[in-house]
Amino acid sequence: MKAFDLSLYLVLDPDLCAGIGMVETARLAVAGGATMVQLRDKHAGTAGMIETGRALKQALVGTGALLVVNDDVEAAIAIGADGLHIGQEDMDARTARTMIGPAMILGLSVETAALAAAVDPDLVDYTGVGPVFATPTKADHKQPIGFDGLAMLVKASPVPSVAIGGLKADHVAQVFAAGAKGLAVVSAICGTPDPEAATRRIAAEIRKARA
Repeated sequence: MKAFDLSLYLVLDPDLCAGIGMVETARLAVAGGATMVQLRDKHAGTAGMIETGRALKQALVGTGALLVVNDDVEAAIAIGADGLHIGQEDMDARTARTMIGPAMILGLSVETAALAAAVDPDLVDYTGVGPVFATPTKADHKQPIGFDGLAMLVKASPVPSVAIGGLKADHVAQVFAAGAKGLAVVSAICGTPDPEAATRRIAAEIRKARA
């Protein structure tokens, strides 16, 4: 059984993080309570992902936070990442699992109850469910599902779910009430004046929601 904590899942955005960079943003967010960090950069190419990923992995040593790579299985393997996250338009879960082996965490994005129900728990460790709200950080996102949709997809998923899509500290209670194990955040941390303080605020709301 792989151990991972989806509760405060930071998704790095290279544009929003440009001020201080993705590595420093991640370092500060983890100091504030982020439990998982996803490297997502659609324009970096594999070599760029590996370079940033290795720096992130070094920055996270000893923190307990896990590093997940979005889409790029080659980069995930080269970095020695803790996990890989794929979307419905990327490779299928069986191919991904074959490539990364049994030990690496595998996350899969689902946007409908049918996709959530179709997840194979022998292959996939968690689902990324959403978008809950429309978000400018992902221009090609599907129709927002809201909290009712989130609850429906979480219930359909045979593995733990993390909610994503325009989520902020104010949404924490509703995310956990819907049954999700955590929330994935981008702009609520990336590009804020103080990423550590922003993360601490979300972490405090999570503690309240779990109490």
